[in-house]
Amino acid sequence: MILLKLAWRNLVGAGLRTWLNVLVLAMAFILMIWGKSVVDGMAYQLYDAMTNIEFGKGGQLWHSEFDPLDPLTIEDAHAVYPQELAQHIATDDVATILVRQGTIYPEGRMQTIMIKGINPGQKVMDLPTDKIVAGSTGLTPALIGQKMADKTGLAQGDLLTVRWRDAGGTFDARDVEIVHVMNTVVQTVDKNQIWIPILDLQEMSDMAGQATMIALNEPFEGTPSSPAWVYRDLDFLLRDTKELITAKNAGGNIMYGILFAIALLAIFDTQVLSIFRRKKEMGTLMAMGLTRAKVIGLFTLEGSMNGLLAFGTGFILGSPLFYYMAVHGYTIPGGMDDFGMALGNTIYAKYGAGLMLGTTSLLFATVVLVSWLPTRKISKLTPTDALRGK
Repeated sequence: MILLKLAWRNLVGAGLRTWLNVLVLAMAFILMIWGKSVVDGMAYQLYDAMTNIEFGKGGQLWHSEFDPLDPLTIEDAHAVYPQELAQHIATDDVATILVRQGTIYPEGRMQTIMIKGINPGQKVMDLPTDKIVAGSTGLTPALIGQKMADKTGLAQGDLLTVRWRDAGGTFDARDVEIVHVMNTVVQTVDKNQIWIPILDLQEMSDMAGQATMIALNEPFEGTPSSPAWVYRDLDFLLRDTKELITAKNAGGNIMYGILFAIALLAIFDTQVLSIFRRKKEMGTLMAMGLTRAKVIGLFTLEGSMNGLLAFGTGFILGSPLFYYMAVHGYTIPGGMDDFGMALGNTIYAKYGAGLMLGTTSLLFATVVLVSWLPTRKISKLTPTDALRGK
């Protein structure tokens, strides 16, 4: 208790030097929490959007020939639904999707697209597929995304000629009506594609009862009975996204380390300067009976209290920023969503107990260590030499 009171009195007596150290530590603490929370928030938004909108919470069944990165595989990537999912398909508990290549002619221009047929009543993907109902024209209804609408100049109510090739390789064409334009942050369900009822696409392509992929609400247990189907879990589907987040974290960790070093350097320099300038004080304390261990403990305690003051100051000063980033987020400059990341227009920070407690504990433990390291020189001092300032 005596050492605690003495350490506090020394900190208060240091005046401006103490508060400069506290502010440096506090700012480093705030920036470390803020930077990591933005990356964590971005990861959460990506995983959440792609799971709920594009893949489904249980992953997907793919036709064994299907490769989304190779358009040449799409022509042969279709097969009859797996028998074990027949009941779920009948109740729309899974989203059956048939994918075909096609061509559209907006304003007289030719554009290659993907035609995706989906059961309008599906409850797996967070898409407004319930809007895909026939309009006043009686034509096949089509759903498109806002990016697709911006690129082609299409709007709700427009008619569009679509050409495709059926199962036999014969080209055919049909007019469809744009019945809805959706806003979505996942560009992989928007760009260069239209959505129509799967029954219409099956009839147009002469592929009754067939699909290219099936989005699931629950993970698929076991192996599909038909060799034409393979199960892709979320780890597989989100692999590219996880690699992106890992790369972002690597860059963030470099900045994290720089801020960490700045914060610790402030404490280290202060301790070294204190020991150099306060040798007579240390000699006096030793002459009065304070052991070297207690003198070392006193200086270590002073540095540790700097850390505690910095954390308190950091939470007070940083709370408005943390709250703003969690509630209002950071607005991404226009055009950033063209890169295909499912982030929308705003990134929200995500704070977890692990982030807050982990950063605080790690920084405090290192502050204690850095406060102790320079004090090892005290163990070599004798009271007489210290009183003479040597």
